[in-house]
Formats: sequence, C-alpha cells, structure tokens
Amino acid sequence: MDLGLPAPVPGPDLPVEVRIHEVGPRDGLQNESSLVPVEVKAEFIARLAAAGLRTVEATSFVHPKWVPQLADAEDLVPRLDGLPARHPGLRLPVLVPNERGLDRALVHGVGDIAVFASATETFARRNLNRSADEAMAMFEPVVRRATEAGLRVRGYLSMCFGDPWEGPVPPEQVIGFGVRLLEMGCEELSLGDTIGVATPGQVGALLEGFARAGVPAGRLAVHFHDTYGQALSNTLAALRAGITTVDASAGGLGGCPYAKSATGNLATEDLVWMLHGLGIRTGVDLRALVGASAWMADRLGRPSPSRTVQALAGGRA
Repeated sequence: MDLGLPAPVPGPDLPVEVRIHEVGPRDGLQNESSLVPVEVKAEFIARLAAAGLRTVEATSFVHPKWVPQLADAEDLVPRLDGLPARHPGLRLPVLVPNERGLDRALVHGVGDIAVFASATETFARRNLNRSADEAMAMFEPVVRRATEAGLRVRGYLSMCFGDPWEGPVPPEQVIGFGVRLLEMGCEELSLGDTIGVATPGQVGALLEGFARAGVPAGRLAVHFHDTYGQALSNTLAALRAGITTVDASAGGLGGCPYAKSATGNLATEDLVWMLHGLGIRTGVDLRALVGASAWMADRLGRPSPSRTVQALAGGRA
C-alpha cells in the first residue's frame, strides 16, 4: 500500500462506488464458540466506523437460547449511542427475528432493522422452526410496524444458490420469496450464498431473473461465503450486473450456526482491495480496517483468515 498498491485500473460496466454492508459484529461473532465481552464488541464496532464503514450491523435481538453469543444486545446498543455523531452517516442496523425482537429494538431507538428469511423449506424449519411460508407470515407484521415507525428494513434471504439438504435451489423459488419480502416493505433485499456454493454464472442468472421480475439492481445486495474460494469472483459478477451493495465481514469472521458447511464470510479487506484495484470508491481506509481486524483477531486468539489482513498486518494477523 505504501507503494501505491493496489494500482487502480477501472473496468468496463462497473459502478463508480460501492456501499459495503459490514456484518462482522453480528454475522461474524454469532458463530464464535466462546463469548466475546460486550466491551470488546463495542470497541470493534467503533474501530470499523473509524475505518470509514458507514453501515455496520451491530447485533441481533434474538432469544439468548438460540444465539447466546448475542445475548448482550441490550447492553451493547447503548454503548454505541455516540458513534453516529462522531461518524456522520453511520448506520447501525440490528437483526430482529420476530415482533418480540422488534419490541426490544424499538426500546433502544434503533433506526435500521433486518429480518432473515429462507429460500428453502428445510433451512427455514432448522433455522426458524417453521415453514418458509409461515416465516414470511411472521415477518409481515414486523416489517409493517417497523416501516410505520419510520425504520429502514432490510430483508435477508438465505440459501439462494444451494442448500446442504435440498441441493441446488431453483432461481424462480428464490425470486418468489425475494419479491414477497420487497412487497411487504423491505427497502433492500440481500441475497445470501449461505454455504458458499455459488459460481459467477449462477449469480448472473439469478440477478437477470430478478431484473425480469421488475426488481431493480439498486434494491438488491449480495452476501457471499467463501467456502470454495468463489466469493470475490461472484462479487465481480454481481457488480457487472449492476449491484452496488455488497455484504462482507471484517477479517472474514463468521459462518452460520445452523448450516455447518457454511464457512467464513467474504472478508471485507479482500473485498476492499479488489474494489480499490478496480477504481471503485468505498470510503474505507484499508489500513485502518486491517488494523481493526488484526485487533479483533488478537482478542479471539487466532489468525484472521483474510488474505489481505495476513499480507498487510504481518505478525499481528
């Protein structure tokens, strides 16, 4: 980086700017085997914001029985109160699984929430303990009440490319559930490759299907896992299809506690290196971001899986 690397060479048919939806503090840390102290989580989020990330998903108001790693949501959110004033434009969304989760989030005055649906029946039953259609019905009052309260709502759709129990997922099935989330009031839909089996051709085909269904690329985001090393190539395919919001996890943290074949998320640092090399603006200070992830790796007691963190942080990664 001190030598001016990566060298920016803009490519054709690519956006000039990408918004990174940082999921490390929620989707990353929820998969940790040991509990991370709340003060460490708060410091991690503060470091990510200081690195220039303007959307940092903070936590989930899920029942502690299901995700004990995030049982401290009520303690964490108040510790973040001063961050938006120090970093104008910063958004700190939280995941809510149902109306009870929404009630808890509203008490703390959050401005952004997300709901988490499944494109497959088996994962819906394993993750949400109900059918995919029943989950959609559960989310309808959550989204309605949130939008009436002036909150921004994001919809996550998991298993969009492959399911460990059902195999390949038909694009029309994904599009059907995705359109339902958007129609019920979600401002944005994140398409998740939960077990990391997608390839660029699949990504392009699914996004073309959404376009034919009348869904503009500006309402979609992509969320890739790097199980087979395809996350960056899949991201590039999405960018060429008009996507400008990409989910990523600082240091490559995360997986999915309900799908054991899901390995880490796309590392935010690896994404930023590629985007900056393509001349795409992110607003992120890569050196500061690497420092934040190396700091968290130290707290977790293991190296970061991010190649960029390893390259730039050296022994600290």
